[in-house]
Formats: sequence, C-alpha cells, structure tokens
Amino acid sequence: MTPTEHIKTAREFLEASDREFEVGDELQGSEKLWGAATHALRAAMLSEGRTGGKHHELREAAQRLADERNDPTIQSGFAIAEKFHANFYHGFMEDYQIESDRPIVHDFVDRILFDRPPIGRESPTPGIGS
Repeated sequence: MTPTEHIKTAREFLEASDREFEVGDELQGSEKLWGAATHALRAAMLSEGRTGGKHHELREAAQRLADERNDPTIQSGFAIAEKFHANFYHGFMEDYQIESDRPIVHDFVDRILFDRPPIGRESPTPGIGS
C-alpha cells in the first residue's frame, strides 16, 4: 500500500470504529481503532522511506515520532491504541475507559497524519495527510 492508501484506510477505520461502538460492538470497535492507528503509522513510516509493520516496529516508529516532534502524546496515544487491540481479544475495558480513551486514539491518528502539535505549542505544519 502507498502512504495515501494507508491514510485513507486509517480514516475509514476511524469511522468504522465509531459505527461499531454506536451499535454496541466494543470488540470490533476496539480492533478498528487499532487498525486506524497502525495504518496512520505505516503511512508515516513509508513517507520517511521506512518499511515494516510488525508490532514492535510500529511501537518504535511511534516513539521515534514522539521524540522527533517533541510530543509525548504520540507515545501515550499509541499505548492507548495497543490497549484497544488487547481489548479486542480479551474484552476487559470498562465502558468509562472506552469512552474516555476513544478520543485519544482519534487524536493520535490526527497527530500522525497532520503533524498537529500538543496543545499550547506553535501552529501545526502540514503533515502527510494534508
């Protein structure tokens, strides 16, 4: 897939996850949030000329982007996305966790695709999804 295709897929998965949560399918909603996060990271990796997509490579890519952009919310957003991935298999998240953590993954995807800075920082620069 190209970066553009990964961006499109990430956006589609975000929308699909919202639909799944709306009808009460927390497992599918969780996995689609994870899918959105991973496709956003893959788009960023490919845009940098990097390949890979194994779990540990995605985690390393999130850490690298967090360091490069001086934005620790990228790393914490990835950790929340991983929690949704685990929830798909184990169904352990409580309703309040899902409601409070879903926007964090949405924000994570936006930060990756649009290079949005943390709140209180200078205006964003165009990202890969602009």
